[in-house]
Amino acid sequence: MSTHDGDIIVRSLTHGAVFADLYDRHQRVVHRYVGRRLGAAFAEDVTSETFLVAFARRASFTGGLDARPWLLGIATVLMQKHSRLEARAWRGMLAADIARVHIDDIETADERMDADGLAPHLGSALAGLSRGDRDVLLLHTFGDLDYAGIAEALGIPLGTVRSRLSRARRKVRAAITPHVTPAPSREREHHRG
Repeated sequence: MSTHDGDIIVRSLTHGAVFADLYDRHQRVVHRYVGRRLGAAFAEDVTSETFLVAFARRASFTGGLDARPWLLGIATVLMQKHSRLEARAWRGMLAADIARVHIDDIETADERMDADGLAPHLGSALAGLSRGDRDVLLLHTFGDLDYAGIAEALGIPLGTVRSRLSRARRKVRAAITPHVTPAPSREREHHRG
């Protein structure tokens, strides 16, 4: 018997308890995504509500093997109720949160970030994005979804995902670039030794 998410959802239509398998598979992913966006205080409630909505709407699931985009899409919509809270959270972003936001894998570039100084700029940049741009960027970053998964989660065309992600990256990069300190060059480090 196949155990992909679509099969679990179909089986849950006649045996509701089977839906617990889907919860067991994806609860941590949804909780982590919500927690990163709203903070731990709201993650449990929104995660629970996400699975309640998913259970109630399981007959309308049109996804395939992976229900993660569908679940993260539900969570994203539910979080819109908390948009002011999220904006406040971005403005008060902690330095530790910097490590979780990867704009074009900026952390692997030959640049050293001053996380304490960069956090407020990154937080403001994220808070200043339109809801659509921010949702796409954070589904990609925190939800670990690819472009197709984001399109499915938000019910938007793939081209829209690409343009929103590009725009969000460009705006965030422009906001933080003036605050990134270049790492010492290898040549200078070589001459020191």
